[in-house]
Amino acid sequence: MEVLKIATAGSVDDGKSTLIGRLLYDTKSLTDDKIEAIRNSSEKKGYDYLDFSMATDGLVAEREQGITIDVAHIYFSTARKSYIIADTPGHVEYTRNMVTGASTSQVAIILIDARKGVIEQTYRHFFINNLLRIKDVIVAINKMDLVGYDQSVFEDIKQNFEKLNANSTYIEQNATYIPVSALKGDNVVKSSNEMPWYKGHTVLEHLENLKGTDVQEDGNFRFPVQMVIRPKTDEFHDFRGFAGKIKGGDVKIGDAITVLPSMTTSKVKSIYFYDTPYELAKAGSSVTITLEDEINVTRGDMLVKTNELPKVEKEITATVCWMDSKQLSAGSRYIVQHNTNQVVSKIAEVGNVVETDFSGESESSGSLRLNEIGEVKIKLSKPVFTDAYNDNKSNGAFILIDEQTNTTAGVGFIK
Repeated sequence: MEVLKIATAGSVDDGKSTLIGRLLYDTKSLTDDKIEAIRNSSEKKGYDYLDFSMATDGLVAEREQGITIDVAHIYFSTARKSYIIADTPGHVEYTRNMVTGASTSQVAIILIDARKGVIEQTYRHFFINNLLRIKDVIVAINKMDLVGYDQSVFEDIKQNFEKLNANSTYIEQNATYIPVSALKGDNVVKSSNEMPWYKGHTVLEHLENLKGTDVQEDGNFRFPVQMVIRPKTDEFHDFRGFAGKIKGGDVKIGDAITVLPSMTTSKVKSIYFYDTPYELAKAGSSVTITLEDEINVTRGDMLVKTNELPKVEKEITATVCWMDSKQLSAGSRYIVQHNTNQVVSKIAEVGNVVETDFSGESESSGSLRLNEIGEVKIKLSKPVFTDAYNDNKSNGAFILIDEQTNTTAGVGFIK
């Protein structure tokens, strides 16, 4: 069954958690005891309706304040698809959480309060989805019940968002506008009788019709080696395979292969998924590949097609989202984790901070603070094998790890 990964975005109290809860409830994905807990909690709060945000807000602070603080992953299925929703916080102080939640998503749902329209935070939410190259964006204009289901309100917000969309640097991005009331259930799973003027799909119908392109499918064939397989059994005494996950393109038996960084060449002899042989493997597949020649290949190496070589660089320029309370500054040392490759690095330069409202860049202060996004040059102790993030998401992204604390300090997108 196809799996579609979704990220939500929206300002505080725009109704992200309620929308997800409504999706779960109307698709009968909530257990009886969960529904009963939501009903009891809603009654204690004096509500005359079910507070569906309780289905996703798991932290005590989230339930008390009615806001999303951390990323929650929610799973549900229909007869056609399985879904994984990353319910991400919308406030500026949780930008790093939103980037984390959206990094592997194929679709984004941006919620807008119909009473407030497009606001400053909407710009940031769309900017991050644009930065992460999320192809399909659903703009759910929520709380239509609070504006009398007025079509003119919907059209005004749609027009304002289209002006924002004109700033997009990702020309393949598709925006779809749906008027909803997550609380009442209008146009979430079932069509609304209150908005006969809207002729489009509900949120679920639109998701059901989407073909979610996996982030792994971008670009040329890239195969970071995770492990060398040597069973050393009587049956497979001479077997030597290279296990990993294909991070772009596809590969078939007979393809000419170059091993990086050694630049030695060979051809694909066989492809296995566990013990089943295949003629061809596509992006996103975890497989074991054997080569015709006995050449040296170790963890951290990369197999690529000989006519599709990536860049081999000891200095990279990237857009970095900073996630650590300790500022990023020139001269700092971090470990770059790029696929299976860990490389000691030094920050050569911290450039301008990128404004998340599409207004451009602000002058560099020489450092990046928590939740800021900026241009950074990094020098590496040994080469990495990269593509631009725009060409291959998986091979164009990396994380920065603090050497002392071993925490993930930042995420980078190679220019």
